[in-house]
Amino acid sequence: MKYPSYFAYFSTFSHIVSGTPCRSTQHPGPLNPSFETGTLVGWEVISGDAFGNASVSSTTSYWDGPFNQKGSFFLYGFANAGDPAVGELKSQTFQASSYLSFLISGGYDPISLYVGLVRDEDGVVLLNQTGMNDEALVRVIWDTSRWAGQNVHMIVYDNSTSSSWGHINLDDVRTGCNAVHDDNGLTFNVLGLANQPAAGSLSSCEIYRADPLRPQYHYTPYQGWINDPAGLIQWNGRHHLFSQFYPDAPLWGPMHWDHAESTDAVHWTRQPVALYPPYYASSPKDTSGRWTGSSVLDNNTLHLVFTDFTDTDFHPGATPEVVSTASSTDGINFSLYPQNPIIGTASPNSPNGWRDPKVFRDPIDNTWKLVIGSGDSVGGKVFLYRSTDLISWTYVGILFAGDGFTGSMWECPNFFPLGGKWVLFYGGRSLGWYEVGTYNGSSFTSEVRGLLDAGPDSYAMQWYKDESGRDLAITWMGNWDTPKWPSRLNGWAGQQSITRELFIRTDGGLGFRPIAAVDSLAVGTPKTWKDTAVSEDAITIGHSTQARLQLTVDLASTTASGFTVTLFASTAERVLVAYDIAAKVLTLDTTNAGYGQAGTWQPVVNAVNGKLSLDLFMDRSTLEIFAADGTTTTATIWPRYKESQDIKIAGTGGQVVFDIIRLTSLGSSWC
Repeated sequence: MKYPSYFAYFSTFSHIVSGTPCRSTQHPGPLNPSFETGTLVGWEVISGDAFGNASVSSTTSYWDGPFNQKGSFFLYGFANAGDPAVGELKSQTFQASSYLSFLISGGYDPISLYVGLVRDEDGVVLLNQTGMNDEALVRVIWDTSRWAGQNVHMIVYDNSTSSSWGHINLDDVRTGCNAVHDDNGLTFNVLGLANQPAAGSLSSCEIYRADPLRPQYHYTPYQGWINDPAGLIQWNGRHHLFSQFYPDAPLWGPMHWDHAESTDAVHWTRQPVALYPPYYASSPKDTSGRWTGSSVLDNNTLHLVFTDFTDTDFHPGATPEVVSTASSTDGINFSLYPQNPIIGTASPNSPNGWRDPKVFRDPIDNTWKLVIGSGDSVGGKVFLYRSTDLISWTYVGILFAGDGFTGSMWECPNFFPLGGKWVLFYGGRSLGWYEVGTYNGSSFTSEVRGLLDAGPDSYAMQWYKDESGRDLAITWMGNWDTPKWPSRLNGWAGQQSITRELFIRTDGGLGFRPIAAVDSLAVGTPKTWKDTAVSEDAITIGHSTQARLQLTVDLASTTASGFTVTLFASTAERVLVAYDIAAKVLTLDTTNAGYGQAGTWQPVVNAVNGKLSLDLFMDRSTLEIFAADGTTTTATIWPRYKESQDIKIAGTGGQVVFDIIRLTSLGSSWC
């Protein structure tokens, strides 16, 4: 059998999105396509013991939720002999149709772990798709029209001996029109790495538009993985966004620093990678990398200050985490300081890690200061250092220590003055936290604590002050607690939020609002309703997943107990955003919202001057909700269906009086 190279994944562009008629060629698919016989009838074990009689499973759920199989049974690649087992399973021969689709899950390994379509006459693997390190089944669609009528078969290929995610799952193979539409006529969103244009084959605008789940005005990598925003700064009129980045797979790996620039903190242009891992070429399993950090400007030179992480499995005896620096005079090319590290020893009593330096200019003594995260058996810690030249750093002490409630290890600390107070924020327990309080030059006293974001998909937020004096921040729209990254099937994972402006709320907490420049994304004339009463009969506002919805409720005139906004909706799925007026609770409900993380999140949201105002940003697979009191709620959605675009509003138990409802279509940050 002939197998394609890894790079073949990136060289094939499907015509699915351009509308190849699904009825142009339609033949029956393989025998037992959903394994509903409860056996491997119609499928043959070619080699190994990864697949066998126990492979067909009716198990419905795993540690993170349902498998989402079609019917009762599916092929569970782990069930027969566990993760390290290898083997190959082959379907009976069938004739290729215009389209083929299937449900897939399991481990990510494009070389050793995939479902493939093989031509009978020469054994060539025409198309293949790996999993995404999750058990929940997600649909992949292939345009197979170029092989229509030819004899083909499917394989399930497992040559991975890994003890973690070393298996692949399959269910519900479909052909022709059934491959692109579900049983109720809804159209599946097109996923699959074979459908992605080759990098450089189209403009940034076109290449980003081709993926139906890729956000259009939130920063994403074209291929690969990003997480923490880092090094945020504005210099010579340009905003710089760096991100933790692994270009070789849509998974965390040896960290690089991705780099993008913008004149307005909304429209982004990719720049060359700023930092590479120290041992990038030595071994693909060596995770040593350049972790999160910050940037500052001094003497017209941009300085990056960051954690250098060394994987001690490959470099025994090395110090795992040190602080290093690099500099640039053009904002594009960065040179490492030859005497790195600039801090080579961790702070005292920091057994749970020591990383993510954030540098700031301290107005109290006019010196450079640096905060860095850590923790011990009691709780998280932030340590403080001082410098006059950004090279020689003196340990000051513990800036602030926790009691364990917000975690025993704090990452990504930021510390800055705002509105007459000082703000500290950090990541702990896979959540972003803020503390607002006072600072005397060496220690911080917290007065108010809260969540940086009330939703499931926000972590590692970073602050910076721009040249106009605004306090701005960007957060990673992701988290470590969920494997729900169906975009991995398209070769990428991770997105950054829109840029947010910070302020101190009336209750003393930290608040956020979208920056005014997001108005520049508006396309066409907004649909606007003024002084509108909405009852329990829902009204349809529009049909879009790339839009901004602004609502202001006059609570004094409202007789309803609350209201619900339905987004990303079709007959099969939806996101619910509900507000309970008496309880002052906003509920985000994603329990029936597609491939993403299912759950409910319920922040308290207060009215401002008798009005309840919400500003909702939808971007294909992301949702950011800003309330006028400063509360933010962020989630990734991942709709299954193209038709999941309805936007509706309904009152609960009476009439809701809206001063204004405005729906604005938004364009791309790449065009």
